[in-house]
Amino acid sequence: METFGARLHRAVAERGPLCVGIDPHPGLLARWGLPDDIDGLERFSRTVVEALGDRVAVVKPQSAFFERFGARGVGILESTIRQLRESGVLVLLDVKRGDIGSTVAAYASAYLDPAAPLYVDAVTASPYLGVGALAPMFELAAAHGGGVFVLALTSNPEGASVQRARTADGRTVAQTVIDEISQLNAGAQPLGSFGLVVGATVGETGHDLSRVNGPLLAPGLGAQGATAADLRLVFGPSLPSVLPSYSREVLGAGPDPAALRAAAERVLADCRAVLAD
Repeated sequence: METFGARLHRAVAERGPLCVGIDPHPGLLARWGLPDDIDGLERFSRTVVEALGDRVAVVKPQSAFFERFGARGVGILESTIRQLRESGVLVLLDVKRGDIGSTVAAYASAYLDPAAPLYVDAVTASPYLGVGALAPMFELAAAHGGGVFVLALTSNPEGASVQRARTADGRTVAQTVIDEISQLNAGAQPLGSFGLVVGATVGETGHDLSRVNGPLLAPGLGAQGATAADLRLVFGPSLPSVLPSYSREVLGAGPDPAALRAAAERVLADCRAVLAD
């Protein structure tokens, strides 16, 4: 079975280093002239899929914006995931799940089991019950060629007090997460399947990302304040592993599909210019 890391490596080579979010929050629905209801959600999501599903490497639906509509919203999420997969794009579901024991195993089954209605290529996960507690996710992902992106250094200002706190051995909490994910990816070719989330707004991190051997998802670009040029400062020599992630910067160009495609092409060109350095 082909690993997620290998599929991501190929997708980036073919379509370019870009992840685009599907974040149908009320403000964006209104900007598109859509109602903040299940119909608006469905029309928004379908338009993004039709405009970008066959063009970008990764699409990242934010589960919360679907879940807020209850069962019907989750139904739209299922349909959106299915449409995305049919278009050939890799689907990274932004759920930031994290728990222990049978509960994290259930989360893994919900998203990383090919038989599940919400089956995707990869998910985001929170390690703050311990990276080891996510083992069922890592194991199921490995069994089915999936991926997991673990939060390390996030863009929100509140994250620093936890992520940069020092452990007993002197490393920061974030560095322990980085090191454990690096171990999971050791020896993987051409790229490990377990990634890290490192915000593009965090500046010079002072953390060692050199041994990760996996994808580095970089949210915070565009509307959250970071530019493609900021990736150099944040990632330094690890730039070749970076997967830039944009949401509102691209989605704000809708609802016209051609404008969405043009926005995606513009930010991709910006990212290529930096990542090719």
